[in-house]
Amino acid sequence: MGFIELYDTTLRDGAQTWGITFSLDDKLRIAQKLDEVGIDYIEGGYPGSNPKDRRFFELAQKLNLKHSKIVAFGSTCRSDLTPRKDPQVQSLLQTGASAVTIVGKSWDLHVTNIISVSLERNLEMIGETIDFLRPHFSKVIFDAEHFFDGFKRNRDYAIKTLEAAGSADLLCLCDTNGGTLPSETAEIIRYTQRQIKLPLGIHNHNDSETAVACSLIAAEVGIKQIQGTINGIGERCGNTNLISIIPALALKMKILEYDPAKLKLLRHLSEFVDEMANRTPYKAQPYVGTAAFAHKGGLHSSAVLKIPSAYEHIDPALVGSFRHLPISEQAGRAALVQKAAEFGIDLAPDDPRVGEVLKIVKDLEAQGARYDIADGSFQLLLKRMLGLHKRFFTLHGFSVTSSKRKGDTKTYSDAVIRIVVRDKMEFSAAEGNGPVNALDNALRQALTTFYPNVGEVRLTDFKVRVLEGTSGTGATVSVLIESTDGEDVWWTVGFNENVIQASWNALVDSIDYKLQKDLVGKN
Repeated sequence: MGFIELYDTTLRDGAQTWGITFSLDDKLRIAQKLDEVGIDYIEGGYPGSNPKDRRFFELAQKLNLKHSKIVAFGSTCRSDLTPRKDPQVQSLLQTGASAVTIVGKSWDLHVTNIISVSLERNLEMIGETIDFLRPHFSKVIFDAEHFFDGFKRNRDYAIKTLEAAGSADLLCLCDTNGGTLPSETAEIIRYTQRQIKLPLGIHNHNDSETAVACSLIAAEVGIKQIQGTINGIGERCGNTNLISIIPALALKMKILEYDPAKLKLLRHLSEFVDEMANRTPYKAQPYVGTAAFAHKGGLHSSAVLKIPSAYEHIDPALVGSFRHLPISEQAGRAALVQKAAEFGIDLAPDDPRVGEVLKIVKDLEAQGARYDIADGSFQLLLKRMLGLHKRFFTLHGFSVTSSKRKGDTKTYSDAVIRIVVRDKMEFSAAEGNGPVNALDNALRQALTTFYPNVGEVRLTDFKVRVLEGTSGTGATVSVLIESTDGEDVWWTVGFNENVIQASWNALVDSIDYKLQKDLVGKN
């Protein structure tokens, strides 16, 4: 898809991330998404290492991929075996993959001290393995492991390992320890290009926080393939983040011809892989994070509405992102008017109510509210102040008790609430695995009879933050709750010196938001 090949190793290198395990189904679904976005090569795994990866290659042949080619990953043959007799090398032939990547040692330290073979035997292992696989695959790639560290210690031998892989289609230079800086990367690549005429690729790890920078400078000096992962996941500190690489190459450097429609899928791809990895998306991730185009400061938000490029390096829509103007104590009139418009509320900047709302927001944030995150609670606050809020229920009180008896392994919580719904006093009691869960159950129980749609709400995240640590157990806490009804996701906030009261406030806002949302949908 242009002058540079995109090679994804999320399913192999990314799966080595501490805390991440992809199921077989996860890997197949991710591969399908990578194809939809237009990744050239998808490294499916290491069939010689585990049954799950072998099964992946078997099922991957049934995927209806439109663009991507599946790559099998392996290593050079064992020192005491020929490639034909090495089971790990033979397993590559059984994958049905159209391309193969072979990793081999290019740092003499690893050759003599880690795999304990002679320098000459290592060169033979590289050449023999590549030559053996050459007739069986449409593309053979050699990953020169630890190439940059090997070059710094013994450049002549590092170059010889590339020469040994001379029958490969592409030689990928790997910064396996992730310690090489951009300036060193460019210098080493330029030297290597003078010695080696085959196309070169780059595979960076992020241990120095420079993986993306090193890959971009590699592209600038003529590298033909960039290897990386979605969201930069990978062993230790991760790998080059393809989510950042793709728009940089396509929109800024203009050396990657990329379908604009596929570029708009980047944010979705990023969130999808995080979902498969069971990770919370990183809000500040460049290009696609929720905060990537968020403007909290009043001057910033006002300026960006006049001239977006004043505070945005690209149009967020190009990568499937969007501008976000969080409301906070630093917000200005422009941000408030823009946020109101997102809620379907028409406000003019000179409306006197704008100033009143801003004052209340700043006062409440000083007490512990976090409206820059909790859009749901802010929308409710705005509607109440503008007379657009419908009251569905009124709280008259609640009681929560928790107990743990001798011998018990868990704490039991019970909640009793008293609310008025449609002029009728309702009492509700429920138990839960904690006081907040008990309150949640009691509130739902009381409301579901009147408003069945409350049953659609699920709480998907719950965060407690101490706002003033010096006050110890008497500190004000802020409770953030993420909720969904299967269609939308919203955040609500509660704050109080009492964590139960703060939690209750956030819970009530969560349910109230759903009721207000569905009311608007009916109108």
